Amino acid sequence: MSSILEVSGVSVSFDGFRAINNLSFTIGPAELRAIIGPNGAGKSTFMDIVTGKTRPNSGTVTFGERSVSLLKLSEAQIARIGVGRKFQRPTVFEDQTVTENLTLALKAGRGPWRVLAWRAKAADRARVQALAEQVGLGDHLARKSGELSHGQKQWLEIAMLLAQEPRLLLVDEPAAGMTLAERERTTALLVDIARSRAVVVVEHDMDFVRRLNCRVTVLHEGAVLAEGSLDHVTKNQDVIDVYLGRG
Repeated sequence: MSSILEVSGVSVSFDGFRAINNLSFTIGPAELRAIIGPNGAGKSTFMDIVTGKTRPNSGTVTFGERSVSLLKLSEAQIARIGVGRKFQRPTVFEDQTVTENLTLALKAGRGPWRVLAWRAKAADRARVQALAEQVGLGDHLARKSGELSHGQKQWLEIAMLLAQEPRLLLVDEPAAGMTLAERERTTALLVDIARSRAVVVVEHDMDFVRRLNCRVTVLHEGAVLAEGSLDHVTKNQDVIDVYLGRG
């Protein structure tokens, strides 16, 4: 299977501590993947490397059919070629409406010069409507985003990332702080998004991971400890010892 992201032999150390240790990871162009592991396993550092926030000491990170090296690009350039990242805490413009947030996201995806002359057209308004409906906010376009529930803010931020047409979406603990109904909706949303692009979900919540029903990568001490279905990895004795047995 072709991969959209290929991380090979990557290591990174901070003050002598090896946060990522010879890590290799690939994901297909329309695949949903969950990454789990104990605190300090390297999950956030992995996302930092892919998005250009952290530079590894060794290894390669390539993206797309032409295997573009992400290690030579800035964070902004990486975002522009199609890597989107959603942090755990939603960062939406609370004083702006849902429509305004999504319109700003559309505009931001157009490059610095085109933004100056940009005006929303009918096609852009239709795109905003479609994005809102995709994430369950079609009836909330006129609401200030500060009035939305925690889960709705998370969905709005996902829609804002989708507005920029990413081909790879990195999502950090989307289920945290959500009601059961919101978690179920988020599961369905991520599964739907992964039909047309790669989605990596970093998550602690095993019930949420089980609902995603996808391939799981277990990290430990900056390396891949196990990979496969959730049932497969949770039967792995090493995974039980370092992660699941800590209950």
